[in-house]
Amino acid sequence: MIKDINDITEFQQIEQQKDTFTLLKHSLTCPISAAANQAFENYSKNSDKQLYRLKVQTSRELSNYVAKKYDIKHESPQVLKIESNKVTWDASHYDITEDSLHDNL
Repeated sequence: MIKDINDITEFQQIEQQKDTFTLLKHSLTCPISAAANQAFENYSKNSDKQLYRLKVQTSRELSNYVAKKYDIKHESPQVLKIESNKVTWDASHYDITEDSLHDNL
């Protein structure tokens, strides 16, 4: 299941409640991001994990917060697996596929 998140407070609640979680930073205007989002949605159909997505255009402040907090270069699309407050896996652009999600999440 994918839950869309929109603000920093909501993200911080997830950080406090979950030791491990996965976030997709999705651009609404990029065709590469559309393909990555489709892979993320397809993966979610066969997974029991709670997944999270932020839409960069409507959640710019949150997107910047995530990049700064985890000291990662902002990209979209971008998938981040966060464990114990550290990014343990990330992928962007054409590296986001159903196979890469199955192999790493």
